[in-house]
Amino acid sequence: MTERIIPVGVVGTGALGQHHARIYSELTTTQLAGIYDVDSERAAEIAHRHGITACASLEELIDRTEAVSVVVPTDLHRKVAGQLIEAGKHVLIEKPIAATTAEAQELVELAHQHNVIVQVGHVERFNPVLSYLEQTARNPRFIEAHRLAPYPPPREGLHPRGTEVSVVLDLMIHDIEVILHLVGSPVKAIHAVGAPVLSPTEDIANVRLAFENGCVANITASRISPERMRKIRVFLDDAYISLDYQNQSGELYRKAEGGFLREEVPIEKGEPLANQLQSFAACVVGRDQPVVTGQHAAHALNLAIEILQRLSMGAS
Repeated sequence: MTERIIPVGVVGTGALGQHHARIYSELTTTQLAGIYDVDSERAAEIAHRHGITACASLEELIDRTEAVSVVVPTDLHRKVAGQLIEAGKHVLIEKPIAATTAEAQELVELAHQHNVIVQVGHVERFNPVLSYLEQTARNPRFIEAHRLAPYPPPREGLHPRGTEVSVVLDLMIHDIEVILHLVGSPVKAIHAVGAPVLSPTEDIANVRLAFENGCVANITASRISPERMRKIRVFLDDAYISLDYQNQSGELYRKAEGGFLREEVPIEKGEPLANQLQSFAACVVGRDQPVVTGQHAAHALNLAIEILQRLSMGAS
């Protein structure tokens, strides 16, 4: 039986959207059928790179495709993804799912009404290091996550990429979603501190989450760091695991008499974004539930918004 090839499209051809287009053009299960961006010159450039013509409108993209990646600024997710869902298209929405909890729930409900798949781009769930964590880190007691990046470069007529929202929604939400997935328990207490530095909202933040099952998570995110870092450490009753998302490497330290025994973590490296888009295409073909559903992403967003409220209270 020949595997069905899905005509797919990309809305938004910036730093990340161009990679969605590249990967869709490379996968054997997808055909890159359309690209649309309000910047028509940029859309034409990326389309030319892959031997297609850019769409002149979102409506034209809808006509060409069955599934679409939405890679536009967060404050446009509800409008763009909503239009695609109402047209019956399956969508992969880059994280966070939306700018507000109300918008997120509207998208979840729209997807249910129109019987389409909504997957959200929490790409670390497709990082090979997380596969190891899921197999090994059962019943975590303490989690520490660091996600640091330099401030994004300026863009003519636009905010630097991601800075239309707080660093909590821009970067930290990756770790929020992963930690909710790993812990599997309701949050009972939140302590948060943060500050704007170069943008109107928080550019650096630290959050401590206490869960009802006793687990505690400490999360730091910064977009004003001179270096890039994406690391997580998970402490268990008898060991702790230190993993580097960026380098896809890690170490396991098991309790031993008088100390720890160190083991290198076996990780089969891969491109998380490619894994994510391949999984999305498979869900569309098989009508399967995505790894990160709209509801999962809305849950992570709800917690991120609660964190922002704590930060706002601290600043007042």
